[in-house]
Amino acid sequence: MTAKRESRIPEILRKHEPDLLAEWMRQQQESIGRRRDLISDRELEAQSREFLGLVRAAAQGGGWGDVTQAPEWAPVREMLGGLSRSRGLQGFGPAETATFVFSLKAPLCARLQDELGRDPAQFFEELRRVDDLLDRLGLYTTEVYQKSREDVIQRQQQDMLELSTPVVKLWDGVLALPMIGTLDSSRTQVVMETLLERIVETGAEVAIIDITGVPTVDTLTAQHLLKTVTAARLMGADCIISGIRPQIAQTIVHLGVNLGDVVTKATLADAFALAMQRLGLAVVRPAARA
Repeated sequence: MTAKRESRIPEILRKHEPDLLAEWMRQQQESIGRRRDLISDRELEAQSREFLGLVRAAAQGGGWGDVTQAPEWAPVREMLGGLSRSRGLQGFGPAETATFVFSLKAPLCARLQDELGRDPAQFFEELRRVDDLLDRLGLYTTEVYQKSREDVIQRQQQDMLELSTPVVKLWDGVLALPMIGTLDSSRTQVVMETLLERIVETGAEVAIIDITGVPTVDTLTAQHLLKTVTAARLMGADCIISGIRPQIAQTIVHLGVNLGDVVTKATLADAFALAMQRLGLAVVRPAARA
């Protein structure tokens, strides 16, 4: 059985690195998908030079089995991870990001042919190795890119949830939570946390949950509202639900949802008037001047 020959790739990378970089840059600059509006030639060259140097160093250490796991390739993965995340923020697509790696194939394979063309067996062995290496690294950039985009979307959704659940202090001891949009499980959690934190901060005795901006109320939405009311009561604040329109009232009755002893009002103004009454306060017009 013939022993597997040591790879010539590290030697070829070291010997032809300047020429490889120049050819690779030329191919990237001539690419149809080249985004000069998002990245300059100088920045692209710096990234290409760094990647090529890291690949050469990692190739010398071996670890050809799985470059997405081998410790020798950790610096390469780290560099590609940072590049994928930054390009995602810059506005590059996943295919454009992966092309950064895939476009190295042609110049590198050309050098392999120049050096190993007279030994077909080794040439095809190294060609397969390069193909596998760059395919894995290219797919790795796509995975990191997708994960970073998902993280951005998740952060944006969380920010939107927090922005869409503002707790407003209407008066000393009276808070209002105007709800807009659909109330689901994840949003209910944010609503509860925000409301409870404000109750603790202000020592409020009454919390008004206004659902004027909630398009529909189903059984699940009603249950979420009841959970929020219960949590507020445990913190010592009475709750009033306002914004009960005729359509929502009919839906709640039709669904057979029992709101228990939760006080409801048609408008936020009505709920605020009740809150003031519970606190023993009243709003009166000043006497007219003589």
